[in-house]
Amino acid sequence: MGKPRILICDDEEKVVQLIQAYLHREGYETEAAYTGRQCLEQVSKFQPDLLILDIMIPDGDGFFVCQEIRKDSNLPIIMLTARGEESDRVLGLEIGADDYVIKPFSPREVTARVKATLRRREWDSSTKSERLSYGDLVLDKKQRRVFVAEQEVPLTPKEFDLLTLMAASPSRVFRRDLLYELVWGYDALGDVRTVDVHLTRLRSKIEESSNYRYLHTVWGIGYRFEEKQK
Repeated sequence: MGKPRILICDDEEKVVQLIQAYLHREGYETEAAYTGRQCLEQVSKFQPDLLILDIMIPDGDGFFVCQEIRKDSNLPIIMLTARGEESDRVLGLEIGADDYVIKPFSPREVTARVKATLRRREWDSSTKSERLSYGDLVLDKKQRRVFVAEQEVPLTPKEFDLLTLMAASPSRVFRRDLLYELVWGYDALGDVRTVDVHLTRLRSKIEESSNYRYLHTVWGIGYRFEEKQK
């Protein structure tokens, strides 16, 4: 198996070089893009396993690039932002980003998040049961595909990871900080809103055309997966 490939899109060359240096030490192969157009071209050409994407890029913004990628790809995306507003972070998650890092950042933190995302993908593909089925919901863990009422539902990598984790332990109540740690791979530091955004979007995707409710809020604690007819 070849080295994991990471594409970094940021208009600041020094930032790109810093991230590349740390990722190279960990054995990753990297490629750089400095505009949105270059990024979309490299996604097709380089076929990365993960994209690190800055929100502020010269020919548009990272939100648009993320939306374009999400039209036909579940490529894991970690967004970089110098803007600390919660609205920006929530918007990034709502349009399909899997995580975000606020500038200035520690390159070690970025590397840890890359590792966690890719490790989660590997863990999911190695679990024993390749398919989970509840009501009209089917999860194909090997191919990372989800079907509701026999229709495929496109999910982002983190949405799929959350759903698979919870569906593997039906009726178990998961604390929000535990979901954050298990899926994102590092201790939650006030970022549980990330879980809320992903669960809200996930619930909309899998329950809108279903005869069942699957994701239930346990007020003050977290969430649980349970098959219940509407």
